[in-house]
Amino acid sequence: MIFAAEAEAPVGGVAGWAADLMETLGGPGAGLAIALENLFPPLPSEVILPLAGFTASQGRMDVFAAIAWTTAGSVVGALALYLLGALFGRDRVIAAAARLPLVKVADVERTEAWFVRHGTKAVFFGRFVPIFRSLISIPAGVERMRLPVFLALTAAGSLIWNTAFIGGGYALGARWHEVTDVVGLYSKVILAAVAVSALAFVAVRLLRAGRGTRRRTAGAGSGRRPWGGAASRGAHGSERDERYGP
Repeated sequence: MIFAAEAEAPVGGVAGWAADLMETLGGPGAGLAIALENLFPPLPSEVILPLAGFTASQGRMDVFAAIAWTTAGSVVGALALYLLGALFGRDRVIAAAARLPLVKVADVERTEAWFVRHGTKAVFFGRFVPIFRSLISIPAGVERMRLPVFLALTAAGSLIWNTAFIGGGYALGARWHEVTDVVGLYSKVILAAVAVSALAFVAVRLLRAGRGTRRRTAGAGSGRRPWGGAASRGAHGSERDERYGP
């Protein structure tokens, strides 16, 4: 098995698959793994990148080549998602939002306005947030952020992220998994915050919907006419609307 001489060698799962890829292809294998991680967020970069550093520490790959190839892989994966967002387009996003329960078109429009103001910061800093580091490329494509700007921001953010993780794995050697353990906790905190925010959003929308239903029910049971005028009867028992006078 790959790295069999090392006490802490990966023996299966994502780590074993990534190790096999790097052993076979070297730096390009690390780049391919990270490109796939961008397209399939469940593949964790916090496993692949420190492992690439560990591989380099064993002399099987140059550490600078690992950084260069993984950064190229990050850009290629992000570009694919950007193009997917551009292909899907704003109109389809609006149409899809209109059909989703509890989601309003106004929500999409507010998000769009926010991205127009803060999109460059979102693309750059989003590279440091698990899950979002991949997904942020889609709204960038939907909003047609200038491609050179998108690529430059993605490359810069990815270079910093990849260098930190590969450097950690390289320095720790056989203890590369300690980097994964620390960042895994960070990822869980992020995911928990997202889950709480999503639940809060749903709860608020359900409460507002319930209040609106109660108001409509109360209005229907009050005996008022749809136009809000109270009815009265004249001397001869004919009904008239008081808004219009005698």
